[in-house]
Amino acid sequence: MRRFLTTTMAIALLAHTAQAQQLNFDDPAEFAKQRDQLTAKANGPEGEPWVQYYGDSMVDTAKYKKDGPYTICFSNAGVNNAWRVTGWTNMQAEVKLHPEIKELIHVDAEGSDDKQIADIDDLIAGGKCSILIVSPNTTAALTPAVEKACAALPVVVFDRGVQTKCPISFIHPVGGYGFGIQAGEFVANNVPAGANVLMLRIVPGVDVLETRASAAKRIFDEKGLKILGQEFTEGDNAKTKSIVEDYLQRGNIDAIWMDAGATAVAAIEAFEDAGIPVPVITGEDQQDFLQKWKTDGLKATAPTYPTYQWRTPIIAAVKILKGESIPGPEWVLPQPAITAESLDTYVNDKMPPLHHAMCGCETLPAYPAAWGGK
Repeated sequence: MRRFLTTTMAIALLAHTAQAQQLNFDDPAEFAKQRDQLTAKANGPEGEPWVQYYGDSMVDTAKYKKDGPYTICFSNAGVNNAWRVTGWTNMQAEVKLHPEIKELIHVDAEGSDDKQIADIDDLIAGGKCSILIVSPNTTAALTPAVEKACAALPVVVFDRGVQTKCPISFIHPVGGYGFGIQAGEFVANNVPAGANVLMLRIVPGVDVLETRASAAKRIFDEKGLKILGQEFTEGDNAKTKSIVEDYLQRGNIDAIWMDAGATAVAAIEAFEDAGIPVPVITGEDQQDFLQKWKTDGLKATAPTYPTYQWRTPIIAAVKILKGESIPGPEWVLPQPAITAESLDTYVNDKMPPLHHAMCGCETLPAYPAAWGGK
């Protein structure tokens, strides 16, 4: 048996175990709430899910009203995977729609908690920010930094959460439980009881990834499915393929469940190279996976964490600085899944393989060229 855990990853897993004792990533009430939201009708204009929201709770932002033009600061966990590249492109294009914005200051933490904490300190000290947007690298580590920022200026958090209520709003799609439910139920409905499921995950300690896994495990336990293992791929194609190859040498795999779909094609290729039919598989809305799914007629689904959410913090920031109410303390966006019935709508061979189809970017300036499209 190959050993997949590097020393760094082993340390991360130990830290994750300690963190899990403090943070609840397996909340039955939140699981139930997100399951309901997946099928609920959102408020807001049809066809613009990046401004839609669930519920009727609004935050009064009159105290933050100020004259423009505005400097929006953004502390980004990273632009270190294809999902984040698509999202960052969306955000920059959204800024161009708002003449009130003088400047967008972007700081890339490069996937480092320590760097992001220092970045936030620097942004606060710089005194240029009208408002701060934060996409946290990990949940627990960034909480104190966000709390410090909240004491200095208005803050909006999106994508990944923190363990504090101080931001004006936390913007996100339905959530990790919802993603895990969509993928987990698809697997459970398409394999027999007792089937073998391999869970492929990226990294530990990120709330939306932890809750995806806990939701899927809850469903697999209920349906009597056997979890062969939970392996962390670090989003690396070669590592993903190697992990799947190793499990194939040990026995049958009836389904692949993934907490994110960036390396789904690599997982598929492991079966192809072994001459074994590709089993039930879940991926995401990345074009290479969607095109492979369609071409090969796979039994698949693609839950999404839509990159159109990267537009929403800019919209929220402008509203806050104008003193207009916004959904909060959570602004929850719709989170659709791509199914066999809707697959043709999202396959687009004019876009690059790593483009995420649920971008809501088709009417933004410079589409498709800015996203690498033809």
